[in-house]
Formats: sequence, structure tokens, C-alpha cells
Amino acid sequence: MVWNGRPEKSFVATAVAVPVDLNAVTLERSALSHIAGSPRLDLPNTLPPVVPSSLFQERSFGDHHAGHRLKVVREPREDERKQLQDSLSETLDFLNQAQAFGAFGCYVLDIREGVWTSSALLDDLAGIDSDYNRTMDGWADLIHPGDRAEIAEYFAQEVAARGNAFEKEYRIIRHNDGQERWVRGIGKVELDGHGQPFRLRGIVKDITARKHAELLLSESEDRYRSTFEQAGVGIAHASFEGRFLRSNARFAQILGYPVEEVGGLTFQEVTDPEYLSKSLDALHQLMDGVDASRTWEKRYIRKDGTLTWVKVTVSLQLNSAGQPVHFIALVEDINVWKAAEDLLAEAQSALLKSEARYRTVFQASLDCLLISRTSDGRFIDANQAFLDLMGFRYEDLIGQSSSDFQIWTALGVPQDLAQVLILHQDIRDVEIQLKHKNGEVFWALLSASAVELDSVPCALWVIKNISAVKAAEVEIENLAFYDSLTGLPNRRLLMDRIVQSLHASSRTGRMVALLFIDLDYFKTLNDTLGHSTGDLLLRDVALRITACLRDVDTVARLSGDEFVVLLEGLSERSEIAAAEAKAVGEKILAVVGLPFLVKDRQCLITSSIGITVFLDHQESADDTLQKAELAMYQAKAFGRNTIRFFAPALQAAVSARAALQEALRQAIKLNQFLLHFQPQVERGRIVGVEALVRWNHPTRGILPPGEFIQLAEETGLILPLGNWVLESACAQVAVWANRKETSHIAVAINISARQFREPQFVEHVLAAIVRTGANPRNLKLELTESMFLDDVEDVIAKMAALKDHGLEFSLDDFGTGYSSLSYLKRLPLDQLKIDKSFIKDLLVDSRGGAIAEAVVALGRALGLSVIAEGVETEAQKEFLAGLGCHLFQGYLFSPPRPVEDVQQLLLCHSG
Repeated sequence: MVWNGRPEKSFVATAVAVPVDLNAVTLERSALSHIAGSPRLDLPNTLPPVVPSSLFQERSFGDHHAGHRLKVVREPREDERKQLQDSLSETLDFLNQAQAFGAFGCYVLDIREGVWTSSALLDDLAGIDSDYNRTMDGWADLIHPGDRAEIAEYFAQEVAARGNAFEKEYRIIRHNDGQERWVRGIGKVELDGHGQPFRLRGIVKDITARKHAELLLSESEDRYRSTFEQAGVGIAHASFEGRFLRSNARFAQILGYPVEEVGGLTFQEVTDPEYLSKSLDALHQLMDGVDASRTWEKRYIRKDGTLTWVKVTVSLQLNSAGQPVHFIALVEDINVWKAAEDLLAEAQSALLKSEARYRTVFQASLDCLLISRTSDGRFIDANQAFLDLMGFRYEDLIGQSSSDFQIWTALGVPQDLAQVLILHQDIRDVEIQLKHKNGEVFWALLSASAVELDSVPCALWVIKNISAVKAAEVEIENLAFYDSLTGLPNRRLLMDRIVQSLHASSRTGRMVALLFIDLDYFKTLNDTLGHSTGDLLLRDVALRITACLRDVDTVARLSGDEFVVLLEGLSERSEIAAAEAKAVGEKILAVVGLPFLVKDRQCLITSSIGITVFLDHQESADDTLQKAELAMYQAKAFGRNTIRFFAPALQAAVSARAALQEALRQAIKLNQFLLHFQPQVERGRIVGVEALVRWNHPTRGILPPGEFIQLAEETGLILPLGNWVLESACAQVAVWANRKETSHIAVAINISARQFREPQFVEHVLAAIVRTGANPRNLKLELTESMFLDDVEDVIAKMAALKDHGLEFSLDDFGTGYSSLSYLKRLPLDQLKIDKSFIKDLLVDSRGGAIAEAVVALGRALGLSVIAEGVETEAQKEFLAGLGCHLFQGYLFSPPRPVEDVQQLLLCHSG
């Protein structure tokens, strides 16, 4: 017998059974008839006999008094052998046809030995060939990582332990192409003479199409439910008799009823009797097919008895056969519109009575004129000049008040002006800011007089646009001396005040201090959250620094995130003056380090401060400022969020940093970088590696990323360096793909936030894959959480585009950044990576263990694999395995190695 191309033992004419299991054939026939959704197969009631009965002979054995007899198979003749082979072939043909029609494959599992055989159709479904490892581990490797633990537990408890039938829906990952498929597995357990399970026979059916259809249906239902409940208008379904069948919250709100009470009402009960006849006529026309929908205005009776104006649009809901089943009504609250119509009518009536007395002069005036009613501030009239100035139409303005149009830039201004007018009867030349209809703010000169029109107290307003004059004044001042973003003195004004303080210091003998403040990692935060958010943060920082100073002190913004504070009149003794300056610096460190709330987002940032203390004007203002800046760089070098005073050694450190930057630039040009790879191990098997860049420095040797990556990020050199890493890693994937032992190895590549935000990032990745010939399914891009804070929609779009080509994504350093389940559930991720900071103290800090357990549980809930990095001890590994994490990376298994070493390691593991 041949099972999927693998020959079984040949039968012999002995007392052993022929290796064709008729029970298995019967089992497959039975299983086929129970598969949900499979086409019915018209199979014969009996399959062709596999072994002709003529081959069986009875023989006696043992004591002849006992009467023991045994049926044995005699050696068949040539014609009987041919008949047996034809029968077997026909049986297998029936079985294979049944599997093909039912889209399933068969298997037989020896539970005790942990090995299994499978049909050709099951092999095709799983993407395996005849050389595949048909052990329990081999089958586990085919199961999707997100379902693996559940299936293992189910098999162990229900099948192996209790002998129950196996019936489960789960996902598999095809071995040959990595494609995900949904399957339904059915198996029957066979028991030995002791009642213990020893064999499982069954089938596996492909149900991917059904699962996808279920998902699409669920998403469609969710979209409908969300649209219905969150609509801004009322929506109600009503029977042809008028009873409300269902409604959304907005409809219930319009009627003033709780949603649950609406279902007991009819539209006749809640309709004002004055409009009931009109409503019934409209519904009859709908039923008669005169109109597809009807819209009219009416009044509803609310629960509290009050009347409310609504606009109703009604249409018919049809079933799949095109027959009407009920009414659908869209209901809008139009009370504001109706009130506006009444006010407009009232205002127009008043205008017609008095228009002849002032219309000509009023409209001909070149000044902007406006008349409002004193009692409620509503506009009575306005000339064309005013309409042109404010950007409103006459019909939109009349009957409204200034607060309705929000023309004032400050709250309470209309009320304050009205009080002044009542007390003094006029207002003269008040400079004030107004807001145009398009939102533009401008300066105006405002005057007003109390007048009476038809015995109604009113105010006549005269307005002139002086925005050009004010803008010129402000521009001259700001351009010369102030920073446009924060309003603080700029570099020019600061340098002037430093010179003045130097002269004053020589006269009074009192020390002066200069504090150079730079925000830590502001550039990263600015790139992550966006420049508009960064600007708001800088303004808040400026306010906090100013609050720490005296009136005689100066705070200036030089550029970007650099601020300078000038402290004058300090102690005459340098050590006391230094202590005074340090106290101010510590206060600034503290307030800047407090959380900021910007655009409803909490931001944390720290600062580094350099201080220089001086007495007279022996040095220039530029030299003094440079000393403070050098001290600031020393504070950066000491870990940031700290204070350092100027020292001559700072100059040498600054020069060394500049030299390193230039060397890094040259290293990229000269291709002085190489990749090391650290294995990723699952259940003792290397399944992937992480690519880690190294700098092969001509004089200092091999440098790790910590020596240069941060500098590359700050200077923008991370873009060409990141592209080199991507290209080199893809090339290595292509090399390993040519060897059977390494073709399955996935390579993880770290992607910087700045690199990912490049508009052409997706194109760059795909181009590198094409150039190198790498298999995209063996590439995994590791992203950090900070990438998702600025434009998460752009991130999702780029990830989806790359996943369409087979790439996977891992979330690196999970839990150390801005973790948020709201974005995590939306991201098309494949893997979470537990940060090594949690692994380090896993066994001594309960919080680290709790975090690791939470990440594993979260990954399982989201269907993501979880890998732990930084695993260095066997105890850490066992702890993580107990949590359900079996994918590791760390020095316990291997440090990062050159490509030659890791390749040798891969070959050893494959052997």
C-alpha cells in the first residue's frame, strides 16, 4: 500500500493482518458525512472488498480439545493478487475523491509513539512534502502560534487523557509559503485492551473561506450598529400601523423619552394633532409608490408635554424580495431654525418702519456702521462697509448678536462695552481686536453712541480697521528684539542685556550668572508628536522658566529648544553667587520636569543646564555665552536632567564630539559598517536572528551601536545608515535562502522612527527586496512605540502595504514607551518583544515578572507571538516558559556574532 507516496509494509501470507485498515476506510466514510458545510457525496453503500474472503482459511492450534481456531491469510495466487491490488486501488480512489470533494485530508496519529501519517490532500493543505517531520513537534509547528497553546492543552486533556473525540477549529501556517489557513479537525480515538487511547484517526477540513465570510459579516454588522447609534440625527423604524419598532438614542432625546420607552409608542401619539393629517397623507403616498421618500416639517409632543419642531424624512425599508417591511424615519431638531425665522421676521418688520429716515445716509457712509438693540444686543441694521469688513451677508447678520457670530476675541467684551455705553452714552476710539467670519483676527478702532429708534434703545457703532497700523508696530518691535513663538527676548536683545550686565557688574562688584538651558531629547519628541505640538510645548516651557525668575532677571529663547537666563545682582562672593545661580537652575529643572498637558496628551521632558558666573566685562558677551553653552554640553554628557558649571575641559569634549560626527559621516561613505546577528530560539531550535549594526572603526576597532547610534539620530545620519542596514540584511536573507538548512531563518531589522516616517519608506524597503532577491516572508521589521504617537494612520497604512508583500512586524522594547491598547489593537503586528529591562530582574522583582506575564497574556489575547530578549540564565528561561513564552533571545543562547559564526551555528543546529 502506498500512503501519500510512502510505501507501507508488503503483505505476506501469514497470520498477520494485511496492512489495509478497513476500519479506517469506514471511519473516513463516516467522518465525511458529518463535516459541516461539505457537499454531500454519493458514495456506494459498501466500498469494494479489500481482501477477498477466499484468501481466509481456518486453522486449529493448541490443544485439540480446546477447539482453538484462527483465520489466516494464505498466499494468494497471481490472479487473486491482481484482484486484491485492483480492489485496494479502487478503495483508495474512492477515498481520495471523497477528500477532494470535501476539501479535507485524512490522518492517523499513533498517540504513544507521537508520529502520524497523512493523505496527499492533507499534505497539500499543510504545505508539506514527504520529508516533513511527522512528529508531534512537527504538527505543532504547523499550528498558528496564537492557537498552539490552546490546541496542545485540549489534546492533552480531552484526547490523550480522557480518550474523547478530537473536534476543534483553529489556524495553521502552511509550511512551504507561510500562508495562514483556518481548518476544522475531527478525530476518533481508538482504545487498547486496557481502555487507554493509543491511536487517533481523523480528517482536517479547510474552512478558510467560511471564516473570512463570518469576519466580513461581523464587520458589516458592527458598522451598521455604530452608524445607527452614533448618528447625529434621530433614526426610527416604524410599522405600517405607526408603532415604533426601534430607535437610536438621538431620536429618544428629541422626544424626551428614555430609549427603552420609545418602543411602546406610536407616531400618532407623539405627533401634534395639527400635523397628523399631513403626516398620514405623506405615508399613504409612500405606500402607493408615488414617492421613494417624503420630507416635511411637523411638531412632536415630548414626554413632558412641550412641543418641538422637527424635520422628518421617511422612506420604506424593503426586504430581499423588494417588498416593503416597515418605515424608516430620519428626524432632525429644527427649533433653532424656527426661532431664527421668527426673529428675522421681527427685525425686518422694525426696519421697514424706520428705513426711510436713515437709509440713504446710513448706507452711503464710508465708515463701518452697525446698529444693535440695547436690551439683548441683537443686530438691527448694518451698512455695506461693515459687512465687507466682517465678511458676513446682511441676511445672516440681522436678528443675531455678536456672541452668536463670535466676533469678539475675549469673553465679556460686549457686556463691558454695553455697561460703559449705558453709563456714559458714548464710547470714543477704543482699540480692540475683532474676528472676521473666516476666523482672521484684526485690530479695530471702535466708537459708539446711544440712540433711540422708534422708542427702542439702541447703539450706533462706528468701526475702523487699524490692523495694518497695529501689525506694523508689532512687527517692528518683534523683528528687532523678540522671539515670534514665545514672545521672549531673542538673541539680539539678550546679547545687549549681557553687555549691560557686564558693565553694571564692574560698577557694583556684584556677580552675574548666565544659565544655558537645553531640553533633553526635544528633537525626538518634536519629530514624534509633530512640530505644532512641539511649539505649544516650547511656549509652556517659556512660561514655567519665567515663573522661576525675579522681575530683574531676563529669559531669552535663542533658537529651537535653547533658552538662556541672565541673573543679575548676585552676591559679591563667587561661591555664594554660584550657589544662588544653582538654586535657580534646580528650580527650573524641577518645573520643566513636571508633566505637560499639550493637545490632551501628557508629555514628559527634562532639561540640561550649563552655568557660568562672571564679574566684569573683561570678556565679550559671545565668549560668556559660549562658556555657558559648553557647560550645558557637559550636563548632557553627565546623563542629562542635571546642572554643570563651566570648566575649560568642556572645550575638548565638544571638539571630540564634532570629530566623532565627521568620522561617522566618513564611515558611511567608506562602508565601514558590518552586521552581527543574534539568534532567536524557540524550543531549542533557532528560528530567526536579529541584525545588529557594528562600526568597524579604523583605529578603535569594532564599536557597538551605543557608541554612535544616538549621534546618528541627532545628526540625521541615521537615514543613510538605516538604509545600509536594510540592504545588507536583505542580501543576507537571499544568501541563506539558497541553503536548505538556513532557508527558514527570519531576520529581524531595527527601524528608526525617523527612517520609518520617510514618505518613500515603503518604496525603499520593496526596492531593497527586489535588488537583493530576498524573500520578504523571511523579513521582520522591529518598530518602537514612539513611532505611533504622531500619525498612527500613516503608520498603519505603511505597515499594511508591507504586510501585503509578506513582511512581518515586531513591536520592540514593548512596555518601556507610550504603550496604549487603543492603538495596539489597530496595528497589524505579528509579535511583541518583552524588553530586557523587565527580564533582568525577573526573579528578584515581582513587578518585572508581573509585566512579563501581562505581555504574554496580551500577546495571546491579540493572537501575537511573544519573544523575550536579554535572557541570560536558565532560571529566567524556565520562568518565562512557565508563563507560556517559548521564544527567546539573549546571551544564554548566544551573543551577537559575525555572519560567519552565526552561519556555522545555524548549520550545527540544523544537523
